[in-house]
Amino acid sequence: MGNNDRSLMLEEFIDDYVMSGVTEAAQTPPFFTERRVIAVRRMGAFSAEDVEALVSYAIGVAVAAKAAADNKEDFVDFTDFVIEWGSGRVSDPLRKAIIEAGGQVQNASLSTQSDARRSWWESEVEARGLDLDHRALVLVIEWLGEDAARFDGLSEILRATYGPKKITADMVKPFLGQRGDALPWDLTDSIDKGNATEALRAARRMMQAGDRHPLQILAQLHNHYARLAKLDDRGVESWTDAKAVLGLKSDFPAKKAYNTFRTIGHDGVRRAFELLSRADSDLRGGTGLEEDVVMDVLVARLARLAPAVSRRR
Repeated sequence: MGNNDRSLMLEEFIDDYVMSGVTEAAQTPPFFTERRVIAVRRMGAFSAEDVEALVSYAIGVAVAAKAAADNKEDFVDFTDFVIEWGSGRVSDPLRKAIIEAGGQVQNASLSTQSDARRSWWESEVEARGLDLDHRALVLVIEWLGEDAARFDGLSEILRATYGPKKITADMVKPFLGQRGDALPWDLTDSIDKGNATEALRAARRMMQAGDRHPLQILAQLHNHYARLAKLDDRGVESWTDAKAVLGLKSDFPAKKAYNTFRTIGHDGVRRAFELLSRADSDLRGGTGLEEDVVMDVLVARLARLAPAVSRRR
């Protein structure tokens, strides 16, 4: 993103959003930055009607670009659009519209299922002519995280250094560099499970490798608990009720939200907002603590909510 302020330049739509908000953001000129970056996550969970709205936007861009070219005029383009489809087959009309608008469609995702994920990595290692032992492969997978693209450079270095010989974890370590980025749901999933160690690791990776500002992560956590708060005092007795209340199209996020709320309940959600409010104040100068310390304390306390509530019950 160059010298631009990431917090002003990037707008992410992750879980609870509507497509009209996405297209409106994409057409809004940048504020104090050269360009805008719109990142849309888990698009595959939306209905065909929602996808059609994005198709219409992409077609509109393609038509405007062609008209400008025909009239030998400059096409005003200030938005970079990134769509993560998620699971399932990508919509053919959307794929076609993206290509017509000058975009690219790539399958760069890693499976979230551990067996499939490992198989993917094994095939990538084999394709590059490398021979990693078990510990070396596990180390690479854990270290690079979602930054699988970095494996291209790492594989070149390993092949040039060791050739076809068996490569151990100790042989890989000197070339790993910085840990890869983590996705927002890596953080929230770890917190919901009460796994403070994994949650802290995910938060650090989001701030360091992902270059996310703590206030951005705080906003994502606030959205997470705001969704859970919608399940309070609504007569929600099953995940299908949660799906209706939250207006979700997919079963999976509805089940996760319902199970998390059942675990921490009203008291846990209320306590989470108290912790988020305190962290927001601290990050804005309410304390002398460093930003990463404030976030570590927040994440650790949020991860303790589930077991704490369970003990009180």
